[in-house]
Amino acid sequence: MANPVEPVLIQPLYEALQKERFAVIATVDHETGAPCTNAISWLFAKDEKTVYFAISNRSRAVSNLKKKNLLTITVIANESVYAISGRGEIKSERIEGIPLKLAMVEVKIDEVWDIMFYGSVISTEPAYRKSYDETAAARLDNQVMEALRKA
Repeated sequence: MANPVEPVLIQPLYEALQKERFAVIATVDHETGAPCTNAISWLFAKDEKTVYFAISNRSRAVSNLKKKNLLTITVIANESVYAISGRGEIKSERIEGIPLKLAMVEVKIDEVWDIMFYGSVISTEPAYRKSYDETAAARLDNQVMEALRKA
């Protein structure tokens, strides 16, 4: 049986993208045409057709999206793995009020694929911790996520 393909975020995935979480974005390298991947954690589903994420404005992903706006966000949630494909637009080269030089990207979703292999579910989602000052990390996370929510 083929895995489902949806034109929008399903409800459990939308809910999972209301807070910071581990994800991987893939863009098309503007020089080689090869896939280029980046791990991110600051992403937010504005609605069922729109996701925002923040990434260093010096990231290769930013320069790639300026040349070719296709991208895929891979997310583990709801006991599965999803590929959210769409078109990314740099909404801000530098998010105001954030101490890091972060760009904000708006993703208009074309389709959402459940890409988990047959007969299995994710039993434990990825976990990570910030490797710098916990108070500073929490403050930065709150600032970035608030900026994404207000977009």
